Amino acid sequence: MRHPDDVLFAGEKPFPSLPVVDHYAGSEKLISKALALQQELGPVFDITCDCEDGARAGAEAEHAEMCARLIMSEANRFHRVGARIHDITHPHWEQDLEILVGGAGSRLPFITLPKPRSAEDVRRQIHVLRQTETLHGLKHSIPVHVLIETHGALREVWQIAALEGVESLDFGLMDFVSGHHGAIPGSAMKSPGQFEHPLIVRAKCEIAAAALGSGVVPSHNVTTELNDPDIIRSDASRARLEFGFLRMWSIHPRQIEPILAAMRPDFSEIETAGEILCAAQEADWGPIQHAGKLHDRASYRYYWESLKRAAATGMSLPPDLRQRFFAGCP
Repeated sequence: MRHPDDVLFAGEKPFPSLPVVDHYAGSEKLISKALALQQELGPVFDITCDCEDGARAGAEAEHAEMCARLIMSEANRFHRVGARIHDITHPHWEQDLEILVGGAGSRLPFITLPKPRSAEDVRRQIHVLRQTETLHGLKHSIPVHVLIETHGALREVWQIAALEGVESLDFGLMDFVSGHHGAIPGSAMKSPGQFEHPLIVRAKCEIAAAALGSGVVPSHNVTTELNDPDIIRSDASRARLEFGFLRMWSIHPRQIEPILAAMRPDFSEIETAGEILCAAQEADWGPIQHAGKLHDRASYRYYWESLKRAAATGMSLPPDLRQRFFAGCP
């Protein structure tokens, strides 16, 4: 029987399948703790080693080398540990790429590019990344995640999303607010302001629309709440349901599980998705009738994306569904 990935999106650019949480850690201690938690929970969240804000001034090379070493370590069981480099105006960004690609390129799932001022900035950094991959004999291209946090990047967000190799657009709320020179109040950096201020709402809608319209994943900014899981879950839920973000940053281990919970599909929808997809596969993906309603490839795509999101967030799936559609996945 043919797998939905082989049938439902034939001839189309495949939509990236990413964990719904991107957890940032800057120090060796915090990265190691995140790796231990990832081993416990499984590959339901990514880890990003922060070579930008995480590196001390003057110790950029040592920091990047430490990140490369951890990425290549046995603790990285699921190969889902990426890295954020310095921005294009920083003198160390090219050396970041040299160290990370040269030392850990074979296991890097993505590189994050912060603070581009334009699509040309992103294009230039991707070009250097590809040159560095060739120099070190990589047989594949490392996907790129781009932080949208400047006026110029937001203005050219559709061009950025369309660049070859871009896999995710991430919203950098704090730097975006700071870039308005006090015109946006500090309350817009936290909830509920971050979901209500018109300039922030506009930015989030533009980023999500550009990402989804270009076949890349929109990733929401962090929540500043570290302790209250209800607030964390509410922020993630609003990001998902009101703005269409499919992924969200975490900056503390306590944020990971509430974000996962908010990003999971409703269980009843997953039951329906399983029934429809199994029947569709039995019919070799022709039209079927389910509960008195007609379904075809248009609805199959929706339910397949929902089922994949359920698996990516660690939801418990019936054994027959897991064997049928996710055999061989961790």
